[in-house]
Amino acid sequence: MEPDYQWIAEPGALLSRFETRPSRIGLDTEFIRERTWWPHLALAQIAVHDEILLVDTQAQGVNEALRGILLDEGITKVMHSAGEDLIALQHACDAVPAPLFDTQVAAAIAGIAAGAGYQRLVADIAGVSLGKGETRSDWSRRPLSEAQLAYAADDVRHLFELHDHLQARLMELGRLDWLREDCARMVANARGNGLERWPHLAIRAAQYFDTAAQHRLLRLLRWRDAWARDHDRPRSWILDNELAATIARTPPADPAALKALLDRHPKAPRKLADELWQALSTPLADEAEAPPVRGDDRDKRMLRRLQDVVAAQSAELGLPDGVLASRRKLEALMDEGDWAAFGDWRRARLEPVLAPLLAAGAEELPSAEARV
Repeated sequence: MEPDYQWIAEPGALLSRFETRPSRIGLDTEFIRERTWWPHLALAQIAVHDEILLVDTQAQGVNEALRGILLDEGITKVMHSAGEDLIALQHACDAVPAPLFDTQVAAAIAGIAAGAGYQRLVADIAGVSLGKGETRSDWSRRPLSEAQLAYAADDVRHLFELHDHLQARLMELGRLDWLREDCARMVANARGNGLERWPHLAIRAAQYFDTAAQHRLLRLLRWRDAWARDHDRPRSWILDNELAATIARTPPADPAALKALLDRHPKAPRKLADELWQALSTPLADEAEAPPVRGDDRDKRMLRRLQDVVAAQSAELGLPDGVLASRRKLEALMDEGDWAAFGDWRRARLEPVLAPLLAAGAEELPSAEARV
């Protein structure tokens, strides 16, 4: 049987498929990221009109041709769990596909499932069982095997069917604008610099550090992440979290002491010792604004109360757990009081019920024992 997909390795062959502009395309990517900060694009799969195109993004001139398609605001890009794909396309093509319709996000907002995989949605909606045989393939090699090509084609084969089903469901629920808002935020995030402002909050051991040590940890992690991004290396290759925490908790007295400490750790960035010392010893302009890493009982009680209210709101809307507000967002809200991360539709639902609890403070809440 002849394959029902086309291998595209020339810009002209790609652009010829868009002489009649489609209203939508199905889009997916395969990329390599094991040894880099950025995901390196190896293949783009595009469902357009009645064709499936497997686009060799390693071929000369192809990414430039693809860029114009990604930037065409008249073409809806239907993707599934697009977060890393957006970053890979931004890095390779200097373009983030928009407008975006993410079927994983759509399924969550429609009340079907949070974080549902593509295979699950295809099975549930299209009634088709897909394999996972090439998930860990080397997509940079050429030529790709027939099994790889067939697997890649399947990743976009059913996107239009998912799009039709989920869009109809969201329109019925009056939630299509919720999806548009979430997808626009995903696009905006992919266009950013990829760096978290407060990376120290992910290091739970830092809750036992004093303020000065938490600030030192923040300096080290900000430096580490920026260096890894700028040199396209995994952050753990530059400075792992455990060593960063060790240095921040008990800082070396001088550059010589830092180098001696690094010499005792086989994976330490000894060649970057001078830069690391500079980062460690130089206060950040905004570190006084840094929220603390906290884990005391007061915060746990408040967090549990917020989670209970969010769960009640989710049940009322028929939304899966975590769609309205994740634990991490609630913790950030407790620390920073910033509603911007929730977006408009979530804030409209949550601020009226959460703001009074936050204003009252954890000391007004009953203890866990009293609630039981």
